[in-house]
Amino acid sequence: MSSEFAIKVSELVKNYRIYARPIDRVREMFSIRRRRYHSDFAALADLSFSVERGETVGIIGPNGSGKSTLLEIICGTLTPTSGDVLVKGRVSALLELGAGFNPAFSGRENVYLNAALLGVSRAEIDERFDEIVEFANIGEFINHPVSTYSSGMYVRLAFATAINTDPDILIVDEALAVGDIRFQRKCFRRFQEMQKAGKTILFVTHAVDLVQAHCSRAIYLRSGRIASAGVPKTVIQDYLEDLFGAAGESSIQSLEDSAGKRVSDVDGNGKESGESKDRSPPDTGISSPLVTPRELATVTGQVAPNDCCTAQPTYNPNEYRWGDQRAVIFDYQLTNMAGQKKVVFDRQEKVRLCVHMFFAEALADLIYGFTLKTVDGRTVFGANTRERGIGAQDRVAGESTTVVFEFTCAVVPGQYFISLGIALDDASRDNLAVDRRYDLIHLPVVGELGDFGVADLDLTIAEGGCD
Repeated sequence: MSSEFAIKVSELVKNYRIYARPIDRVREMFSIRRRRYHSDFAALADLSFSVERGETVGIIGPNGSGKSTLLEIICGTLTPTSGDVLVKGRVSALLELGAGFNPAFSGRENVYLNAALLGVSRAEIDERFDEIVEFANIGEFINHPVSTYSSGMYVRLAFATAINTDPDILIVDEALAVGDIRFQRKCFRRFQEMQKAGKTILFVTHAVDLVQAHCSRAIYLRSGRIASAGVPKTVIQDYLEDLFGAAGESSIQSLEDSAGKRVSDVDGNGKESGESKDRSPPDTGISSPLVTPRELATVTGQVAPNDCCTAQPTYNPNEYRWGDQRAVIFDYQLTNMAGQKKVVFDRQEKVRLCVHMFFAEALADLIYGFTLKTVDGRTVFGANTRERGIGAQDRVAGESTTVVFEFTCAVVPGQYFISLGIALDDASRDNLAVDRRYDLIHLPVVGELGDFGVADLDLTIAEGGCD
């Protein structure tokens, strides 16, 4: 990967004027005393970062965090209030659904119109037109007005046009969520082809698994500021902690206030200019992993057991832990079905995982969760008691319990990690973290090599007819 940047954003600000009533706009315009009738809303506040040529960067964050505004400014369809954006190379963008399409024109006419807006000659599109139509797979509708298209047809044609104009930079804003699953798979195959060709990709999504699987770097926006930026796994953990942690809105504001100092200027390698980023989780008011369960339980008057997980041979010292820890996971046993402790398991072997938990406070509406992930953070499997409709018993202060997970190693040989969690089914925040231990357990799976992927389908291959 070249060290040359493709996109450089410096001290970017975008403010909007908010008027309580439409007439206030006119009153302000003709006010002799220059009286203000509006309030300012900062959609983006002092953003600075760069994207190297050939990088794939995912932008995540809640609705209203400024993601789409940022992409529109980078594409040049929106003017910033202040700051600079430098872009090197031809940009092709797929922003909101149907952006750039004239509904009265046919699909064919819109392909040429979009290409002209991107600076692509008619001769180039003539050469690629058949490929665009084949990729979009909309058949004879290419000659019909796009106003007659379904949302899926719309996005297929828009994406096919965007990627076939040979862009140096591809920008996608959540639009692919409209396409069907087969088309999404085709798009990600093309993403991989573009990555190998050294193209730069910048896309917004709420699907953090896609960021983990396809991005070399991630940026988390919150209320127009960069809350976290860097390696996808780290940024996703910061985002999920903010989204599902115990902190309220007041602590989120403190996160935003400190964000400019922590990650306001991130270079193409995901490192800060100046001080290096501290890997400890952001100060969101959530208990730090460095605080022991015993120390936390002392506050409630209960004495929690020592954390015995760290003594287990399969314990991963690089686990990531957060939550208010009113309950804690303090030990586990990983065995085969005969009760024998094991460090390495065979493919298709049945596993029993006994997880011991302590409750420093009385808790109700509990959720117990299990996730299996690959080394690069892709989710292989996940489940929890709420989604399965399994009622978890309410617990009283000072009580301990054991939750048993049994599963089959139906995966190809490789290195996997188990994440465990205790959460609350909270009405306002949906899933409130109590004790989440990501990548707590290292699970090596061995067996005959040669297969690829993740799942082990116990496939057999034989020549001959079917009976």
